[in-house]
Formats: sequence, C-alpha cells, structure tokens
Amino acid sequence: MSWKTEVERISEGIRLRVLEHTVAQNGGYLCQACSSSDLYATLYTRILHLKKLDKPLMPAPFSGVPGPDHKAVTGAVFNGDGDPDCDTFILSPAQYALVLYATLIETGRMDEQGMKEYNKDGGSVEMIGAEHSPGMEVTTGSLGQGISQAAGIAFARKRRGDKGRVVLMLSDGECQSGEFWEAVQAACYHNLGNMIAFVDVNGYQCDGKMTTVMNLEPFDDRLRAFGARVFRIDGHDIEEIDRLGRLEPAENPTFVLCDTNPCHEMEFLREREPKFHYVRFLDPADRERYRGYYEEMIAKRRA
Repeated sequence: MSWKTEVERISEGIRLRVLEHTVAQNGGYLCQACSSSDLYATLYTRILHLKKLDKPLMPAPFSGVPGPDHKAVTGAVFNGDGDPDCDTFILSPAQYALVLYATLIETGRMDEQGMKEYNKDGGSVEMIGAEHSPGMEVTTGSLGQGISQAAGIAFARKRRGDKGRVVLMLSDGECQSGEFWEAVQAACYHNLGNMIAFVDVNGYQCDGKMTTVMNLEPFDDRLRAFGARVFRIDGHDIEEIDRLGRLEPAENPTFVLCDTNPCHEMEFLREREPKFHYVRFLDPADRERYRGYYEEMIAKRRA
C-alpha cells in the first residue's frame, strides 16, 4: 500500500467515525471532519514528528483543576510529549476536537473505546477540547487565542534550541478575530520560523459564509503583509499538504491556507448550506436518513 493510499484510507476512516458518532449522539461537528480530514490524516502520518506509542491509550477521567497541590494534566501524552526533538501540535479551533479524537483512533494513538467517554461528566474527552483532552496540550477557547499560545511555545522552544517545531491547526472563522492578527504580527516580529500553521479555509463560520460575516480575502496577501511565508493550496490535495509540511523552516512562520469543501465526500450535507457549523437533526426521520448515508458508505468501503 502506498503512503498516499494509506493516508486516504485514514482520512475516510476519520469522516466515517465522525458521521457514525453524529448519528449516535444526535448531532455533531460533521462538516469540520469533511473539510479537515485530509489535513489531519496527512499531519499525523506524514508531517508531525511525534513519539511512537507502544499501544493506543485510553483517556483517563478528568483529574481536577490544576493548582498548587495538583499538577496540570494535558492530553499531549497522546502525541508522546516531552521530547525536545519532537513537534508540538496545537489545535486552535477546539470544536474540531471530535475530528482529532477520530484521527488519534485511526492512527493507533487512542483506544477506540475512548470515544464512548465523549462529553460525559467527569471525563476528559470533551466536546470542546480542553488541555486535558486527548491530543490537546492547551485550552484554546475562546476562538482566536490558539495562535497566541502556539507563538509563545514556539518562542520558548526557539530560545531553548529545540529541534521540534510547533505545528498549529486553525480554522478560517477564528482568523476574523483581532487577537489572531496581533499574534501573526508578534510571531513574524520575533522570527518564529519554527512555527507552521495550517488553516482549514472552508469558507464558513458559525453564522454563515465568511464573505457575508467578515470577509478575510485576500487572506494570503494580508498574511504576507506581516512578513509570513504563505502558501495557498487545495486542502484536499494530500501530496501538496505533505510537500509543504516537509519544507525547511523559513526565517518567519509559515502559513498554509488549505481551501476545503465542508461537504467533501458527503455532498448530502449541501442541503444545510450555509449552516455548516454543527449538524442538528430536524426530527427522528432526518436522523435515520443520515444513518442510511452512513450504512451506504460503510457498505461501499467494504465492497
């Protein structure tokens, strides 16, 4: 099996897991899986330099709020944290946590039974990921502050001389915030070339189309104006994601704008336009219709 075929298989598995979960839980962040699964699959199989795990990990219960008598617990252990030669992965749009959990399962880093703990009281598999959630290192909500934390970590790792990079995943909607642009300015000013950010530019945010809420375009030119190295690609082009993720660092941070489709491989979602942020079923019949879509896709995969 070629590496590209393997990445495609993992990407499909991510989408199917999120669709299955959405039906089972009567709602979910499904369009985010459609737009970002190719990116996640490529990151976790080709780009991120992470520690190998002996076996998939089972998420532990929430152990309590960090304080003087309780050390902070992070989900970075699922990425094999703590090695100066390894990369740090920061997920900024925390509502994508469900897609991250599916990715960790598909790539052998999280026990699939862990998904049963999703959004349960006392659990760490949060609906909106927090620092203790699988694959998360920091709590990045509210939207827009993940890049500030990533830049701070990149600054510290640069000063320390770590070989590992800080790899940041963003959504286009959160890039409308002022904090995002302040962080871009700071990251470029401090020459944080050890930071690379991939942005899921699916064209929508919770209130509808980006262009009707607050247009960011020309997004790439705006980033370049701050001094960043910027590439804009088809976000479903696995080979191009892989190529750019392996580039040697530049003097300043790198941004890869990934233009994506929130209905990728699930065109039945198009009926929900422009409300792609969260899939809510209208009634039991609507839910059963989506269950049918899932069963059709599983049958096709097994054929």
